[in-house]
Amino acid sequence: MSSEHSKDLASNKKAFHDYEILETYEAGIALWGTEIKSLREGGASLQEAYIKILKNEAFLLNAHIPPYLFGNIYNHSEKRDRKLLLHSYEIKKLKKAIQEKGLTIIPLGIYLNGKGICKVKIAIAKGKKLHDKRASIKTKEENRSIQREMKNH
Repeated sequence: MSSEHSKDLASNKKAFHDYEILETYEAGIALWGTEIKSLREGGASLQEAYIKILKNEAFLLNAHIPPYLFGNIYNHSEKRDRKLLLHSYEIKKLKKAIQEKGLTIIPLGIYLNGKGICKVKIAIAKGKKLHDKRASIKTKEENRSIQREMKNH
């Protein structure tokens, strides 16, 4: 996602359909040992996840990271709140955006950067209305048909 050596662990493909992405950020995430092991194995889901700012700290809520197979008593709960690591000025900017403009903060994906550190790509987004979704689908289909015509000629 952010560098050429990154490895996707989970992505939220539905976010691009449901929201208009305005601005993106890269955040660190506070994980337990079994969570990072489980993420590396795959199966994590961000479909219903969202980000909330509480007491000037950002948290990833409702993200599903399955229990680690060999985690025994030290395993994590699947949908626990996870703290996001952002600079204070970034948190203030996010807080201002959701308070003033009625926008929302959503996770777009979880990945390992080039150094093997787990990061979360988050975005300030605006919800699409039904007619916006239809318009974006129509433009995608038009672009595909143009590409097909160009390949045929």
